[in-house]
Amino acid sequence: MRKRFPSSSLSSYGSGWSTNQRIAIGATVVAVLLALAGVVALLTGGGNGQQTPDAAPPAPTGGPSHSEAAPKPSSGSGSVPKPPQIAEPVAYAKAAAQMLWSYDTRDTSRDQQLAGMRAWMTTETKYADWTSVAGQVPDPVLWSRMADQDQHATAHITEGHYPGAFKQALAEDPSAITEAYIYVVTVNGKQTLSWKKGGSGAEERAVTLAVQCRPNHDCTLAAIAPSVTQ
Repeated sequence: MRKRFPSSSLSSYGSGWSTNQRIAIGATVVAVLLALAGVVALLTGGGNGQQTPDAAPPAPTGGPSHSEAAPKPSSGSGSVPKPPQIAEPVAYAKAAAQMLWSYDTRDTSRDQQLAGMRAWMTTETKYADWTSVAGQVPDPVLWSRMADQDQHATAHITEGHYPGAFKQALAEDPSAITEAYIYVVTVNGKQTLSWKKGGSGAEERAVTLAVQCRPNHDCTLAAIAPSVTQ
């Protein structure tokens, strides 16, 4: 039986943004924007559900613990790319989504995958929800089984955009975002998977990210939303 990343890997392993991080991000990106109920729903998972192909198998259980710490940088990052020096939110979110949907168990351990992903995160702990990002990586047993099958994946990004609720929030109070400079971006694309004996498959993907882009600084990843909002 083939072993592969679950089709809903962008939400199944993580339980969404943690309570503390949701409060921190909400206080600066949402609550500060007066009367923006649409964005409140966006950042707390009230948007549309995760897009998943009809024929995709259910995601396995047993994801990483919510308290899982990021591996130390000394473990290396394997095939995970380094974060790009990009100062534009949509462009960075597209690069981050491509990183999240790409992996190679043939030359990258689970710890290396996590370490590589951690390098994309904001260093401002008030806004960084590592749990939502680490939750995209299968547990050690499943990763080992995937490695036995030489499973690997690449991603093609089709587009990225600000969800309507977020654009409305900015239009109503453009200055409010200057507290944390966190932007909400939805990215769509396709993931292509391959494994032993010529096995392969492709699935449509969508994810909503919180990206921090302070002026005169490169963007960083803050969190992955628990559901996709278009």
